[in-house]
Amino acid sequence: LAEQRVFDAAGLLKVPEYMSYEEAATLPCAGLTAWSALITEGQAQPGQMVLTLGTGGVSIFALQIAKMLGAEVIITSSSDAKLERAKELGADYVINYKEKPNWSREVRRITKMAGADHLVEVGGDGTLDQSLMYVKIYGRVHMIGVLAGGKSEVNMIPVLMQNVRIQGILVGHRRSFEEMLKAFDLHKLHPVIDRVFPFEDSKAAFQYLEAGKHFGKVCIRVSA
Repeated sequence: LAEQRVFDAAGLLKVPEYMSYEEAATLPCAGLTAWSALITEGQAQPGQMVLTLGTGGVSIFALQIAKMLGAEVIITSSSDAKLERAKELGADYVINYKEKPNWSREVRRITKMAGADHLVEVGGDGTLDQSLMYVKIYGRVHMIGVLAGGKSEVNMIPVLMQNVRIQGILVGHRRSFEEMLKAFDLHKLHPVIDRVFPFEDSKAAFQYLEAGKHFGKVCIRVSA
């Protein structure tokens, strides 16, 4: 929440010309995290199945990147309205986890028991156990967030029996960022922003984020 900052030049990249400042501000964390998971580390391929949890910033970027790549996407939410918006962005399958709390079975049904190739895991405790139940043999779990808690008693048998790879993702490096920018520019991908708050309403922006009402990113406009 600063109007001016001093940065080392090596830590800066050019804003894509077609993006607004608010759109560009979503890239260094949420955008790059999703890109690092699916592309840099995951090496996702067209036609594979990607499952992403929730409709926050990273999850929506994962949806957009996966569709840009030509993969199929399953996305979860507790809100039918948010799931409808996800469909508009290209989600192939949606699951309301409040209506279907054992949503791993629904994933199995959708994938004809095969499971997903990639799982964008943002929950941690409370979701990881289910996540491991619907990952494909040799599938990948991209550990990005621990929104439900950082400690979890995980059944390791599915990891062993399915040859699952669990990969921790902490944002990404400059080379990945540069590659992501080239791909986004080629496809003219626009980040999804739920709301933009003025600088003087910064507190309200954090409260809105905390309430979990957002779809995609929440931004604060520093100045006009």
